[in-house]
Amino acid sequence: MTNHPNSPFIATPGQTFTLADRPTRVDHFEDKSDAKDAALDHAKDIEDLAHRLYGQASQKLLVVLQGMDTSGKDGTTKAVFDRTPPLNVGVAAFKSPSKQELAHDYLWRVHQVVPKKGQITVFNRSHYEDVLVVKVREFAPAEAIEQRYAQINDFERMLVETGTTILKCMLHISHDVQGERLRDRLDVPDKRWKFNPGDLEDRKLWPDFMNAYETMVQRTSTPYAPWYIIPSDDKPTRNAIVARLVRQTLEAMNPTYPDPGYRPEDFEI
Repeated sequence: MTNHPNSPFIATPGQTFTLADRPTRVDHFEDKSDAKDAALDHAKDIEDLAHRLYGQASQKLLVVLQGMDTSGKDGTTKAVFDRTPPLNVGVAAFKSPSKQELAHDYLWRVHQVVPKKGQITVFNRSHYEDVLVVKVREFAPAEAIEQRYAQINDFERMLVETGTTILKCMLHISHDVQGERLRDRLDVPDKRWKFNPGDLEDRKLWPDFMNAYETMVQRTSTPYAPWYIIPSDDKPTRNAIVARLVRQTLEAMNPTYPDPGYRPEDFEI
């Protein structure tokens, strides 16, 4: 088990969780430059650890990034894996399910993209959409959604028992900061393509979403796949915190290059 029980950001499994008690901003660094340097240092270590994971080809790492719109899932992924070659890092994004996906159970499309041996996969949104937007928007019956917490826990336990380490990060932003970032998307021409008017509809339901997130964490932060609540109002701090968690997780996995048995004296080159 590779979770970090001493982390101030963990939602300790089995304990009562209240989202309002978790900060969206922390002062862990002297300034933004210090936070950026910390994230880069972690990214350099992640580069080496990821390559060893690929060479070992036996363990798997799944990084789940879940958060409201503008919480920074893309930016976090870029910062954490800034130095890691794309050889063994993949990103899976989950949007509205297709007709084919809707014809299967809701976890079917998720299982298709979990990491293979030696791989790291980042979920940009995830199977947790099915107890968040699906719950708030009432896209499924309440009884079905209630069943999903245990189903998700069983699914993740199966992944862990078959060699996948899971790191789950909720990118926690404030209502005010989300508003600033949405306005920024409209104000900056190069960012307007990212603006979706539908995001404003979700924003109107902010209290409902926060309640859904709180229930999600309470019901699915498990000993084998706990949640970490990442203060995300400040982007460099968010990136540095997640990068540190990823580095620590990979270090605990301790991937090592295999020894094929070859020696220089065995070959004439």
